[in-house]
Amino acid sequence: MPKATINLNGFYKLRSGREWFSTLPVFLLLISVIIAGNGEQIHARLLNVGELIWHDYFTLRADISTPPCDPDFDIEAALQKLEAENDDMEGMDDLFDAEPFDRKSALSSLQNVRQLCITKHQLAQQNQARITLPVILFRTLETGVAKISLFAFEKQRMILILTIFICAVTSTLKQQHIAFRPVITLKDHRISTIAQLFGNSAMLASAWFYRDNVYQSATVIEHSEIYFCLILGFAVLTTVSFFQLFKTLFSQDLYKAGESTLHAILSIPLYVLMTFFVCVYFFLIEGHWAGPAIFFSLLFDQAGLFLNIGLYIWVGMLLKQTQLGDLVFKVFIPWRMSPELLAFVAIVVMAVPTAYTGASGIIIIAMGAIVYEELRRAGARRQLALAATAMTGSAGVVLRPCLLVVLIAALNKEVVTDQLFSWGLKTFMTTAVVFFVFTLMTKREKIHLAPFNEAFKPFLRALIPLFPYVLIAVLIFLAYFFLLNVTMDEFSAPVILPVVILGLIIYEKLFVRIVQIVSLEERSHKFEYTIRMASSESSVHIGALLLLMGLSFVLGGVIERSGLLNNIPDDFSSIWVTLSFLIVVLVGIGMIMDPFGAVVLVSGTIAQIAYNNGINPVHFWMITLVSFELGYLTPPVALNHLLTRQMVGYQETALAGLEGDNFWYRHEKILLPLVTMGTTLLLVTIVPVLAG
Repeated sequence: MPKATINLNGFYKLRSGREWFSTLPVFLLLISVIIAGNGEQIHARLLNVGELIWHDYFTLRADISTPPCDPDFDIEAALQKLEAENDDMEGMDDLFDAEPFDRKSALSSLQNVRQLCITKHQLAQQNQARITLPVILFRTLETGVAKISLFAFEKQRMILILTIFICAVTSTLKQQHIAFRPVITLKDHRISTIAQLFGNSAMLASAWFYRDNVYQSATVIEHSEIYFCLILGFAVLTTVSFFQLFKTLFSQDLYKAGESTLHAILSIPLYVLMTFFVCVYFFLIEGHWAGPAIFFSLLFDQAGLFLNIGLYIWVGMLLKQTQLGDLVFKVFIPWRMSPELLAFVAIVVMAVPTAYTGASGIIIIAMGAIVYEELRRAGARRQLALAATAMTGSAGVVLRPCLLVVLIAALNKEVVTDQLFSWGLKTFMTTAVVFFVFTLMTKREKIHLAPFNEAFKPFLRALIPLFPYVLIAVLIFLAYFFLLNVTMDEFSAPVILPVVILGLIIYEKLFVRIVQIVSLEERSHKFEYTIRMASSESSVHIGALLLLMGLSFVLGGVIERSGLLNNIPDDFSSIWVTLSFLIVVLVGIGMIMDPFGAVVLVSGTIAQIAYNNGINPVHFWMITLVSFELGYLTPPVALNHLLTRQMVGYQETALAGLEGDNFWYRHEKILLPLVTMGTTLLLVTIVPVLAG
């Protein structure tokens, strides 16, 4: 019988088996990543503390056993024995030409051996004398933390593959994969499910051939468990798709009446469409059945990076469960901003969490619903609210400490993160100004702002509820700094932010609206319910996004192996021709690939062409990042718009399509991001060249 728990209203809510499957394993996997990441910092700090307390602590980390040698052995007896053995050797002149015995050298050697033995015994005695109960307890803790961190680091690939497929199964069961349109009708469901059945089956076949090829080769097999998990993962996805298809035969009343077949085809998940394309290339053109699985497995070479993406999505879902988003936007209510002005503020404010999550798509998943709701509450038209939500993270991907920029610096020795972040700040400011200008040009009403003397005091009062949140975050940051000597940066953020958000949730459940929570038991249930709901929602988005990223790697492999990019000339007639060509190619890549896979592809191909044609490497990567963001906002794919619809809901986007009295306002959600990022791209491309 399912276990019952108290929900937010004090009633009982049943946990289904599906919820247990999708929530608890993902929660444990993500927690293990956090523990491993923090464990590295804790272990390093424990080593420092051990050295401060016990001099030369590294010699105390293990017991030194008593050496088997005898420090008091008789040198004279040993010397005589060596001399006798040498005499015996001289009698065997038929076999050896023995040299005369050097008594002085032998004596010196024996004395050195005894001294070395004495030293070893002294070290062992000192070690045994210094290993007290406090040392044993401390080193047990220190070595235990080290073993946990090392184990988790070694199993990163396994943790990632389990996370991907558990979450992907959840996305499949809930029909929440990223597609051009959601599953609404029975025909949508059938066509989407049939496509997933064939797509997952193709990847299953590829994974099987991949495993066979590896085991038949003469190479040393590393991480053999990955091949089995790939087969098992796609086998489970195939089985789920089969049963979902079978289920539609008996559940016609659960869906609306069918629409056109074309509309139903648009409900096929993007990762499946990519699967069809790459499998046609590898299976039919190259005859390389293992190809899709090989390139999909490249995802696991950057396991830590993609696990961080999962952590950021979980952080976003946890943050969504708090009141922080509402409180932040309430700060701006006293100023009575016009919708256009508030949209500009939202773009600027959301750039900060985008910088920490590493990609615009992730922050849309994490905070898109909150941004949209607050803009609508302020009176923004649906088209403007959708445009701002889709652009929520587009400006922040160039700011410190964005993971995408860190990956660029890691793959390209021509640039370093400091250079990229310095230029990135200028690019961010350019994007913000351009967006503000276009919102002014397209406003439906006069831009207004409350007088300072009227808004300032209510503004300060609205800041008061935020102080506890800021205090908790600062205290956690200070704890990391003073206890672990760790600061918040692009490397530590993925494991620190979840701790901060969990601290905020604990604060809310214990102290906020405490009158409504009568007992400690109800408070604990409310905390558990919040974590469970955030983890459940995270599993859907992690599965949809990471599976799409994996197929983007495969698509990048097709582009690379097809030789398409080899047709690009090494030299162009002028820098302007080079820049124009690069913009077209980079925007096109951004339209069909996720940012991390696209960076890997561009680093190995297009980047060198840009360098050879005299384009500054930092300038090139700023162009690349803005081009990618323009690609994510450009139809027909427009990934950021698809994610926005997924977070806001199909009904709201459908209602937005009915609004507007002219072409611009009917399509503002598409046009405003396009003209903003397009103009920014032109400025980022042209101005540095003209400036010399």
